[in-house]
Amino acid sequence: MTVLDMTCSKTKIAALLVGLLIIITATINIMKRTDTCSQAPATASSAGKLPNWDLSDLYKGFDDPAWEKDKQQIKKDAEAFNKRYKGVFKSNTWTPDDLLKAIQEYEKISDKLSRIGTYSFLRYTTALKDTNILAINQKTEEELTELSNNFIFFTLELNNISDDALQTAYEKNKSLQHYKPFFDKVRAIKPYQRSEEVEKVMNDQSITASAAWSRLHDEIETDMLFNVDGQKLSLNAVRNMFEDSDPVIRKKAAISLSQGLESNKKLFSFIMNMIIKDKEIGDNARGFTNPIDNMNLANQVEGKVVDALVKAVKASFPRTSHRYYALKKKMLGLETFEYWDRNAALPNTNKKYTWDESQKIILNAYNKFSPKMATLARNFYDKNWIDASIKEGKNPGAFCSPVAPSLHPYVLVNFNGKFDDILTTAHELGHGIHFILSAPQGPLLSNAPLTLAETASIFGEMLTFQSLLSKAETLHEKQSLLASKIDSMINTVVRQIAFHLFEVEVHKKRREGELKIEDLNKIWMDTQKEALGPSVHIDKTIESFWAYVPHFVHAPFYVYSYAFADCLVNSLYAIYQKNPDGFEEKYLELLRAGGLKRHKELLAPFGLNATDPNFWQQGLSMLEGMIDELEAINAQIEKQKKRA
Repeated sequence: MTVLDMTCSKTKIAALLVGLLIIITATINIMKRTDTCSQAPATASSAGKLPNWDLSDLYKGFDDPAWEKDKQQIKKDAEAFNKRYKGVFKSNTWTPDDLLKAIQEYEKISDKLSRIGTYSFLRYTTALKDTNILAINQKTEEELTELSNNFIFFTLELNNISDDALQTAYEKNKSLQHYKPFFDKVRAIKPYQRSEEVEKVMNDQSITASAAWSRLHDEIETDMLFNVDGQKLSLNAVRNMFEDSDPVIRKKAAISLSQGLESNKKLFSFIMNMIIKDKEIGDNARGFTNPIDNMNLANQVEGKVVDALVKAVKASFPRTSHRYYALKKKMLGLETFEYWDRNAALPNTNKKYTWDESQKIILNAYNKFSPKMATLARNFYDKNWIDASIKEGKNPGAFCSPVAPSLHPYVLVNFNGKFDDILTTAHELGHGIHFILSAPQGPLLSNAPLTLAETASIFGEMLTFQSLLSKAETLHEKQSLLASKIDSMINTVVRQIAFHLFEVEVHKKRREGELKIEDLNKIWMDTQKEALGPSVHIDKTIESFWAYVPHFVHAPFYVYSYAFADCLVNSLYAIYQKNPDGFEEKYLELLRAGGLKRHKELLAPFGLNATDPNFWQQGLSMLEGMIDELEAINAQIEKQKKRA
């Protein structure tokens, strides 16, 4: 279970408006789960009636007169902003009131631009095979990129303001103090900014650089069909088969996936090489010495903290993934535990849920912890803010997309009635709740960095899982729930750090020259073997599986954020279990803060500190404890079998 920022127009625009032209935005504007979101088509009998979202709060369609009218108005506003403020903050004649007015206008335009970009993306993401909508989305992205050139001067000029002058402005106009975290972010990117002319060129070229390669990758994956017993299946449907309880079906799926990726290996390899080289060129132009530095800057997290996280997770491999997969091999009764067996359902645990049942489970879990959160989550169901149906051309994953602080977010899932689909929905609703609670901070400060943006989503999953576990009536039911949750946690922590190690190595090797397919395959195999351990049999069948991981092309070095968030949430939940009194309000305050504070400030009320080397072990200990519990339950089941 992971989350992926699609880095399409919506995300890119957010980064441009905040002025962080050099980094991938730290907001989770679009979240897509990629490890456990594969689904085969649902049926009315298995899942019930599934909702499609209502986007009319944005626009009634691309033919809505308001769509073109708003685009024209935004163009006028952007040009007027440029004309009104360009050069003002280079001089010493501006006043604190001028600065506040400029920031507030900047926010208003940000809000409007975000609505345009979001609507285009949401239509695109449910119609990936509609060439008309694809063309409109591309045109919209190009138009908004061109508009964003009007704002490039702004952060450049803000960074010309001296620290003393800015401090004086805070003192003279108290309203400006709210925006101090924004100015701090702008100050942080100052060493990596270039001239306005260079910034404009880099901005314009982005459409035909990494963004273009990312789009090509997505469209190839959408169009690919895989042959399984004469059936032509999508990537999503094939990956869904890895969760089947039948090992024969899982093997067929793996072979089919391998063959399909192999047939496109040259193209995927070329895309990967171009993405990495494009990043290297951008890093060099801005002065970044390490490929991960710009992501750390976006996440507002120190490199040493990320290094400590990676080190702790790697050290835990024998106690987590290695131990768990040895246990799962035993539970499945397999002589050889293949790579594609990792997420397999346990025997006799194929329970299915309807959409209505899922809703009750999630809302009850949220309500038990916080009635306020449950009320916010209920709005997504009652007001058609969720798209849960499974249909051709729809994004096969799941995400929550904020629109703007002035409007509610939207959630996309593909609901097939599985236990994991319930957790997926709870996860994305957690994001939605987070966005709504932090909206009062405004467009520039409402979105938390990735390392904290996953807090509400993973916490929502944990609440839902623990609620279901507490109601489990048999050992087999508890075994199934625990195994599924451990699968998810290992995919989020161990697997994502394995992804991170793969990225570190490929970006390092790419600087020596273009990587051959064999190079990419070897690095993938080596990092997978290290993370998964001796119980998992890995052969050439899976050597090209790196090619379908969208993180690598959409947002390099994105993945460690999820391990960060999972460990953080585990620590928070452990504190909640020990002392629930007063926890809810402290937790809601953390969510309300959005991007107002850094991780150290936000975690202090809970007695947590991510710079403490022991912090990561606190989070990993919950995963280890769940494996302990599963081992004990499995031992009890084995004893019952022997007595029988």
